[in-house]
Parts: sequence; C-alpha cells; structure tokens
Amino acid sequence: MNPDNIKSVLLVDGMAVAYRAFYAVRGLSTRDGVPTNALFGFARMVQQLQAQWQPDRVVVAFDGGLPARRLEKCPEYKAQRPPMPEDLRAQLPLINEFLELAGIPAVLIEGQEADDVMSTLAVRAVEGGATVRLATSDKDLMQLVSDKIRIVPPTKTETEMGPADVEAKTGVRPGQIVDWLALIGDSSDNISGVAGVGPKTATRLLKQFETLENCLAHPEQIESESLREKVKAGGEIARRNVELVVLDLDVPGVPDWPAIPPPAPDDERLKAFYEKYELRRLAAGVKAAPKPAPKPPPPAAEQLELF
Repeated sequence: MNPDNIKSVLLVDGMAVAYRAFYAVRGLSTRDGVPTNALFGFARMVQQLQAQWQPDRVVVAFDGGLPARRLEKCPEYKAQRPPMPEDLRAQLPLINEFLELAGIPAVLIEGQEADDVMSTLAVRAVEGGATVRLATSDKDLMQLVSDKIRIVPPTKTETEMGPADVEAKTGVRPGQIVDWLALIGDSSDNISGVAGVGPKTATRLLKQFETLENCLAHPEQIESESLREKVKAGGEIARRNVELVVLDLDVPGVPDWPAIPPPAPDDERLKAFYEKYELRRLAAGVKAAPKPAPKPPPPAAEQLELF
C-alpha cells in the first residue's frame, strides 16, 4: 500500500457523522432558509479530526445500500429505521461539495455498507504499515480494534479507543465482539439476540467459554438452568447473527491506497463555499491565499539604453 510512506490514516463513517451533526446542531440555516446545520457540524467534525490526528490520508465512506448477503439471512435487517429527515437529505449534496473542495475522497459502493468499506480500507492500510483511526459510533467496528486500528468517537475527536478501552466498555476483547453482539443482538440494526441474554450475561458467558461456538457446544457447563435453556434455544439465532455482524474485509470496488491522494483543499473555493452558505466561523478558519509576488520595478532609463 505504501508508495508514499503513509503512516496514518483517518476513515470517517460519513452517514453516521452527518446524522450526528444534524441532530447536534439545530436551527442553522441561511437567510434564504437553506438548512446548513448538518453541513456545518459535518465540516467542523472532519476538520477537528484532521487537526487532532494529522493523518496522511483521509477517506469518508458512505452507505450504498444493504448487502444482499445480510438481507438473505435477515430480511428485516435495518427495516425499522425511519426515513431520513428531508432537511438532512437536502444537505447531502452540500456535504459532498464540501468534501470535494476540501480535497477529501469519498467512497460509496452500490449495495455495500460504509462499515464494510471502512473495514476493507483499514485492513489494507494496516498491511501496508499504517495506523488507522475510524471515526464512527458503530459498535460493529469494535471488532477491528487492535494496536494499529483505533476508534475515535466523532463527538470526542481528541480521544481514541484501543483494545483495553473496548474491553473496559463491553467486558470482552475486540476479538470477541462478534460473538458478544451475536448473543445480545443489535436493536439499531433490527437484529434480535438470544432471548434473555443481555450485555452482562453475554460477557459472563464469553469469559467462561471464550467463544460462542464453545458455549453452544457445551451448554451443560452453564451453571444456571434457566440460562442454559435460553442459550440452547437461541443457538441458531446466535449463529445467524455472527454472519450478520462480522464485517467484510474485501469489498469489491474499494480503491487501493495507491490510488487515494492525500487531502488537497482548494482554499479559495472552500472559503467562497462557506461564505455562500453563511458559515462565517468556518470561512474565517480557511487559510488566506498567498499574496502574489510584487512585480519588479521597471528598468531605469539608462538600463533601457543598454538595449
């Protein structure tokens, strides 16, 4: 991957950040009534992430739809989610324009989710020797966390989660996150878990058995009779959930790192863009274009005579 000695990579979960920005900043619009709250919050978060971590490469990944493999296993996957608010949808073209002017590549693969795209990019980056930071609030991505891959909460851009932080938050190691989520399910994705098994119980089971498969293979070792019966009854759901939760590390169509350029903002156009949408605080932060070098003075008369 590393033709340009890429040491640090930032991958941003585009829709997750856009939604957070939309709900975190309310009531912001131009004098003509164009909503700009999501645009402002998105741009500010991305700039804060760049300033904090100084990455050599930045990519924003967007959802391109739901993968067929997940819908085949679970037709109700994410079906409960309400439609996107119209004021947010109207700002997506503005967010894309911001990314273009900021010189930040955006990746959207039809029929693929952003977390799978981010996973593919992250693994390739690590193989090339880079450190990766994932700006996301998606629990699924905790399964990737390692000494080389960290999670940065979009609203706490100065902090990052490593393996010890994942274990402190969930009670299990990153390598156990898939099994942990398979047991408890994920209401935000409309994935039902094993009935009667919550986060603390799932953590306790994985501490005892290490893996989901080991737990399902030896239910007789579960001390509580009630829990034993719940695990036995929910085994097939848990196995199905593993296939839903595990991330795709080789999404077709994701660009290779040598094809991804470093951030290259067009400061003049970016400042004009901010001013157009009355985002004065962001416009004030754009570097001023360098002044042209002064023209040399005209030659003196005696110099002209030499010619």
